[in-house]
Amino acid sequence: MTEYDPARSREQRKQDTLDRLRQDEDAWVATASPDGVPTLVPLSFLWQDDTGTLVMATRRTNPTAVNVTPGGPIRITLGPTRDVVLIEGEARILEGADLPPATREAFATKLRWNPRIPVWVFLRITPHTVRAWREVNELADRDLMLSGTWLV
Repeated sequence: MTEYDPARSREQRKQDTLDRLRQDEDAWVATASPDGVPTLVPLSFLWQDDTGTLVMATRRTNPTAVNVTPGGPIRITLGPTRDVVLIEGEARILEGADLPPATREAFATKLRWNPRIPVWVFLRITPHTVRAWREVNELADRDLMLSGTWLV
């Protein structure tokens, strides 16, 4: 029989999720083309507490950017499979000139990388659903955000 660590409260899971969003640099990003062809890629990201959004960059011609142009659904996962954060939301393409200078600077500072314009575009992702769990004992209360509103 497998023994699990005690389940975290929703409050603790939200805090752990926000810590991960602030500190992690990379995430897996899933999109699909209009005809249903899936794409899964790792992308670096910046979490913005003030807007509650993620910012990522990818080449304009990459399937991820094409799939969400000008906007569309996106799924993001952070962490290992035994401590996962799953985010579902809406992505919007932003040209480099449309990204606020402070956001661009924060992105470049955190990730030590400044994407070249116009080859690269930014994705601003607004989460609608956030789920976090480690083991089966946390599945029941894994929903932390629904319809864009934190539950805790």
